[in-house]
Amino acid sequence: MSISRRILLRGADSKIGSENLPSSSFKFQKIKFIGFCKEWIKDPSNIALLFWTIGVTVSGSVVFLVMTGMLNNLLPTKSQREIWFEVNNQILTALFTLMCLYHHPKRIHHMILLCRWKPGDILILREIYCKNGTYKPHERKHMTVLLVLLHMNCFAQYALSGLNLSHKKPQRSVFGVSVCLTVALLTAAAASLYAIFSPLGKEYDHGDDEESPNRINDGDLFVSRIVDKPQWRGGLFHFLDDIRTACLSVFCSFCLFGWNMERLGFGNMYVHAATFVIFCTAPLCLFGLAANIVEPWYAKVALSLIGILVSVFGLFYGGYWRIQMRKRFDITKNELCWGKPNVVDCAQWLFCCCCSLAQEARTADYYELMEDNLGKNRTNGRDKNEILSPLPREGGTVHEDRSNLDSNRFLDETDGVNQLLKPPTPSSMQRDDFALTMTKNLA
Repeated sequence: MSISRRILLRGADSKIGSENLPSSSFKFQKIKFIGFCKEWIKDPSNIALLFWTIGVTVSGSVVFLVMTGMLNNLLPTKSQREIWFEVNNQILTALFTLMCLYHHPKRIHHMILLCRWKPGDILILREIYCKNGTYKPHERKHMTVLLVLLHMNCFAQYALSGLNLSHKKPQRSVFGVSVCLTVALLTAAAASLYAIFSPLGKEYDHGDDEESPNRINDGDLFVSRIVDKPQWRGGLFHFLDDIRTACLSVFCSFCLFGWNMERLGFGNMYVHAATFVIFCTAPLCLFGLAANIVEPWYAKVALSLIGILVSVFGLFYGGYWRIQMRKRFDITKNELCWGKPNVVDCAQWLFCCCCSLAQEARTADYYELMEDNLGKNRTNGRDKNEILSPLPREGGTVHEDRSNLDSNRFLDETDGVNQLLKPPTPSSMQRDDFALTMTKNLA
């Protein structure tokens, strides 16, 4: 390129001048967006949501293209179009039904909390349904409306799934499908809009609230000590170290998982147990029933394999909570798989689910026992690295501040009686007697 040509390109009148180059703010926003995407994809729940979105997008697109006749050139016969429509319709229905099933145990639990309406329940519901987790006017009524809409969405989706799985396309009621689909879509949209535009989604100026999460009662105060670098209790394959835990992890896996999650502070045990059962069994049931509806054998095989695969991947639910347990309590990482501890945790649950569950239960049991044994010796330097538990014991109460929910360390609770109710020293008694005598003389 000649020198004159270069000067022309750099001139003020050129369309390729510096004014058209990306600004520094644009580059910063791009880098920030890429960093956000990288952090977002690291969460296993977001990965599952991404795959679900891809499945819904692909199946929904195929159904739309077949309905509008855009695939008539690729699918010339009517039978081919009906096969593609029915298979993707069943997949689409199963995916939305699975999403409702996964969330329904939590919604039932929230409805129970709403009916009970205790101070602790109020804090949980505010954190989920209220903007910034703060008090809102008539919040209980608005939460009731929102939960009713969400429950209606679930039941409408169940009815739609029942129609699709119980009848083939010629015998299927078009009116029933239309009503269920309309109710499911409208209730989902109404719940979303209500959560945004109702008082639950707005900000209000309010005074000191009695149930504020930052408010700590004097009766909940206790002395805590940070314990560094806790370890898993036993190796992954030390399955028979505790026979009772080993038997429970094999024959009552879902119950043991839910109980372990609740005592570690990760939510209600019934919700966890029910959700885990749904993750591992619902895909196989839904796609298996859908395989009986479609006609070609290869479509039956494909749907059956999808159901088996998704059900096996339901074990990642346990891996997800193993990751949360390790992060919250700062348990030693296993970087065997390319330095990715999250991958290791999920792989352990996928290939050794009972061993992983038994290890988590043994770890929780061990920390609880260690707290009972070493709870009163807090000030000795030799005990500073002992592994203790954050779990409450009899005679003590634990107050969890919301700012510490994601703490990566174990907290050890003291009795509080030995620390707060110490007998007065003789010097302090003499000072008190002297002050009392002076007061009487002045009076």
